[in-house]
Amino acid sequence: MRKELDQDLQKDLELKSKQTSNAGKKAKLHQSNGIDLKVSLWATLPVLLIGGFMAMLDSSIVNVAIPSMMNAFGVTSDSIEWVLTIYMLVLGVVVPMSGWLGDYLGYKKFYLISLIVFTLGSAFCAFAWNVPSLTVARAIQAIGGGMIMPTTMAMVYRITPREKIGQAMGLFGMIFVVAPAIGPSIGGYLVEYIDWRWIFTINIPIGILGLVLGLLFIPEIKGAHPGKFDWWGALTSATALFCLLFALSEGSNWGWTSLGTILLFYTSIAFFGIFIYHQLTTEEPLLDLRVFKNLNYTMGNLLLIIITIGMYGALFYIPIYLQAVRGIGALQAGMLMLPPALASAVMMPISGVLYDKVGPKIPVAIGIIIFAASTFALSIIDLGTSLSTIVEINIVRSTAMGLVMMPAQSALMSEIDSEKVGRASSINNILTRVAASLGIAALTIIMGARNALHSANLSWAVSSTNPAVMNQIYDLSGKLSGAGGEQFINPSVYSILGQKIFQISFVQSMNDVFIMTSVVTALAIIPGILLKKKLWGGKTEKPIMIE
Repeated sequence: MRKELDQDLQKDLELKSKQTSNAGKKAKLHQSNGIDLKVSLWATLPVLLIGGFMAMLDSSIVNVAIPSMMNAFGVTSDSIEWVLTIYMLVLGVVVPMSGWLGDYLGYKKFYLISLIVFTLGSAFCAFAWNVPSLTVARAIQAIGGGMIMPTTMAMVYRITPREKIGQAMGLFGMIFVVAPAIGPSIGGYLVEYIDWRWIFTINIPIGILGLVLGLLFIPEIKGAHPGKFDWWGALTSATALFCLLFALSEGSNWGWTSLGTILLFYTSIAFFGIFIYHQLTTEEPLLDLRVFKNLNYTMGNLLLIIITIGMYGALFYIPIYLQAVRGIGALQAGMLMLPPALASAVMMPISGVLYDKVGPKIPVAIGIIIFAASTFALSIIDLGTSLSTIVEINIVRSTAMGLVMMPAQSALMSEIDSEKVGRASSINNILTRVAASLGIAALTIIMGARNALHSANLSWAVSSTNPAVMNQIYDLSGKLSGAGGEQFINPSVYSILGQKIFQISFVQSMNDVFIMTSVVTALAIIPGILLKKKLWGGKTEKPIMIE
């Protein structure tokens, strides 16, 4: 009997030892990559996206509230524009530091701190009493918002198994496209029916909810060894990006050949040169630019830069056309931009699944072709084009954009080692933000030049040397005055002609911009076909996730 009891006890001890060993291996596995995951991936990802969505939404929602802010504070447009400008400038300063801070503090803690700063900044904006206080509050908001986006991307890559990265990035990519597109709709509704301060107030409960859910669902993600903080790199990058973004923001007002604009560009170029040299020669750089040796990373970023420029062309000019040319209100114009945003939101997860199954080349190539063709189709818009036609073309275009962006975004990070993900995502975030500003600035220059040409041609066409036009002017003057066909010009005709010349020249110029944009966008096929999919990136260990 005693022998049987000893045998049973021995078996129990062996079983417990095996269980303990397995648990130890599992615990060790969970701690690889510095991740301690206790919840499902698909419960964690939506929580991560709350902060990113808020940050991207505030990049566009404020625009529609500018007139109301001017009335509330009794200021001119020159005074209020800093509310927009400061947000972009601060983003350029803080984004390069986000990778190091994520590694130093741990990504969960850093994300939650960024979310707290953004929410507090939103609260300060809601209670601002004048333009200077609102500008300072927007700067605080931008500090949090600027750090949220690259941190979120880094965490998505760290916690997601590589065979599911396309699906995860499909969800992440929705905030890039949907948030800026629906911003004017939400902002227009809040401004028109409630109060402009609510575009900031609404962030407070959402931010608190995101903070609570983040504490519960976001896993602890330890960063790589951060090393010493690169103060020289931080200073040179901040100066270079500040000068570049400031020049792109104010160049249209100051003049692109003005002394101030040129000095800003020269200063930016000089500091970028110093920054690049320093990053390539120092042992512990702020941003490891050597990641560009990876072809996937370089081609993916190049493709996203081109697509971003093309994306903001429509997001910027179509609403202006709808309001200034077609006379549609801001809220209605925003609602017309909503269906394309939803189409892109639907396509993002689908493109992510396609990436996981077939890799990036096929969806990216098809998406680029459709994107370029639909952008060219926008050049048919005239004064009489139906609104439904504009929306339909935009839906096709946005669907194609969703088909391109997420496979490219997933592919460019697929070969980056886990310890470099934070810094690599910071670089990617900087490039896309600069591309958006650069694209809008470049298209504005082209638009201005073409508009001047078309306006001059139209003005010449209605001169007094054109008998056919003069007969129509006299006829219109007679109808306006009830004077039959008398040969005189009613003063109201000049206003009507001026408005008509503006409308026609704007549409013609916008068509030119879309034609040029379609050509540039088509060039994205070159980096697109060079992308490849690699299941595991470099030395990266497989992330662990309990389903």
